Amino acid sequence: MKRVVVTGIGAITPIGNTVATYLEGLQKGVSGAGPITQFDAALFKTRFACEVKDFDPTAFMDKREVRRVDRFTQFAMASAAEAITNSGLDLEKINKLRAGVIWASGIGGIHTFEKEVEDHVLGNGTPRHNPFLIPKMISNMGAGMISIQYGFMGINYATVSACASSSHAIINAADYIRMGKADLMVAGGSESTISRTAVGGFTSMKAMSERNDDPLTASRPYDKNRDGFVLGEGGAALILEEYEHARQRGAHIYAEYVGGGMTADAYHITAPHPEGIGVIEVMRIALEEANMQPSDIDYINTHGTSTPLGDVAELKAIVKIFGDEASKVNISSTKSMMGHLLGAAGSVEAIACILGMQHGFVPPTINHFTDDPEIDPSLNLTFNEPQQRHIRAALSNTFGFGGHNASIIFRQV
Repeated sequence: MKRVVVTGIGAITPIGNTVATYLEGLQKGVSGAGPITQFDAALFKTRFACEVKDFDPTAFMDKREVRRVDRFTQFAMASAAEAITNSGLDLEKINKLRAGVIWASGIGGIHTFEKEVEDHVLGNGTPRHNPFLIPKMISNMGAGMISIQYGFMGINYATVSACASSSHAIINAADYIRMGKADLMVAGGSESTISRTAVGGFTSMKAMSERNDDPLTASRPYDKNRDGFVLGEGGAALILEEYEHARQRGAHIYAEYVGGGMTADAYHITAPHPEGIGVIEVMRIALEEANMQPSDIDYINTHGTSTPLGDVAELKAIVKIFGDEASKVNISSTKSMMGHLLGAAGSVEAIACILGMQHGFVPPTINHFTDDPEIDPSLNLTFNEPQQRHIRAALSNTFGFGGHNASIIFRQV
């Protein structure tokens, strides 16, 4: 089976609009949360989110094209552009029939859909819809637009599995390279759901924090007083490449993708399995595929959304699978800084793992104030400050509504 390496990365997040500024945010442990600016949230129970700031899509697309795509696709184009540039690929020298794109979005163009409903359904009912309504709204358009932009004519589709979506995109893309069906793949995801519909829907589920008086500290995974996740937006792209293909062109290699696990809880549409069977198994599969033992992992980037049930369940699963090694590994939730990017979470957090390996640090779990008695005190949850550590290998977990579980392992080369 062929080896797969990461040769390019791109990110646009609530704590940085480039990989460099994202890295700086992770190292400083900053919060990207603040009052919602994309709509008037005065009547909502939750009135804050982790928004991308000062984003100019015309830096990546012409103005005409910007009007034809949803914000989540704009994030896809921005992060993919950075990753392609970062990879040093000469697009004239690669076989574009063997270059593909697998791009995720858990929800897709909800801004577009919401605006069309407001403008044309709730008005006088006259059917004068935007001719770009459907292509702007559908979740696969990130994958489609990236392939059109760069002429990549290989494997191309979208993965949609809620919050596990972009982790599934990375795993699928890596598998195609391993099987010899592609030389390189753009893999990742983007999401932009800070809208009336999404915020209203999540708050009605009581899934989101309502700490409106202090949004900067609202996302507090593993804290006793956590009260739900904070909605985020953004995107991230990884250039996955067959090792010999990358070596022959002299590419810089950030990390090697060595294993991925995929399971289902088969239990409940939103709640985690009480015994964590699917989560335990997904980490076991990833370790087995990577031919690694728990002692080989130095850092776990958890799903860690800051929900009362989910945080504890995941940590119990880690203790179950890692055993005595659980207290030796650094664990953190970067969602404490940038909120929950839903379908983009896996790719953004994968890059956090890669940056940690490259720069020798563990991103922190910020906003910790009170220990939770249900959480094993021996675990190193990297509270409030980053920790310096040589990371040989990192595991990243993402879990989605519907019971979708994914785990990814990267190691240094």
